[in-house]
Amino acid sequence: MPTVKVHNMKGEEVGQMELSDAVFGVEVNSHVLHLAVTKQLAGQRLGTHDTKNRSEVRGGGRKPWKQKGTGRARAGSRRSPIWVGGGIAFGPTPRKYSFDLPRKVRRLALRSALTAKLLAGELVVLDRLEFAEPKTKLMVETLSNLQISGKTLIVLPELNENIAKSGRNIPGVLVEQAIGVNVYDVLNSGKLVMTQAAVEKVQEVLV
Repeated sequence: MPTVKVHNMKGEEVGQMELSDAVFGVEVNSHVLHLAVTKQLAGQRLGTHDTKNRSEVRGGGRKPWKQKGTGRARAGSRRSPIWVGGGIAFGPTPRKYSFDLPRKVRRLALRSALTAKLLAGELVVLDRLEFAEPKTKLMVETLSNLQISGKTLIVLPELNENIAKSGRNIPGVLVEQAIGVNVYDVLNSGKLVMTQAAVEKVQEVLV
């Protein structure tokens, strides 16, 4: 069973926490991680791209010239894709890029992402994270005490408005609640900061 050091907001080590093998001790499946990330990014695509095919462009009501005797190639409409101003052949049309994955695959992907963070030494566990008021300076001080910089994902057991507001003005810092943590945000962060309560809640869902 893997263990991780527990720090307080001052950056001091205050204990250790045992993690579940079923969540933080699985074999990292890169294929499943790829599927999960692709699914999330695909769901964010608007899919509003559109081009006009030959049935949608203007003109083409009359045959440009007679079929034979002119010496030119046969043409039935000026809307042909090979004509300037004609329709686009096989161009993009509005569509949905989103697709679904089985529940077991989604859960395995999140377990793999959390395990990868632990193995890379990028998981930081706090005993608690509380601010009396929303203040960016407090969040900067806390991250500095933990020697954390760059992209950081902070996971809380429940969304705390003071913490969320304290972190939203810091470039690269993202605050989420445990129930909404996802594979892309975990992998896209340099450090994953979780409170003990958040770890327990994630393990409760994934075990």
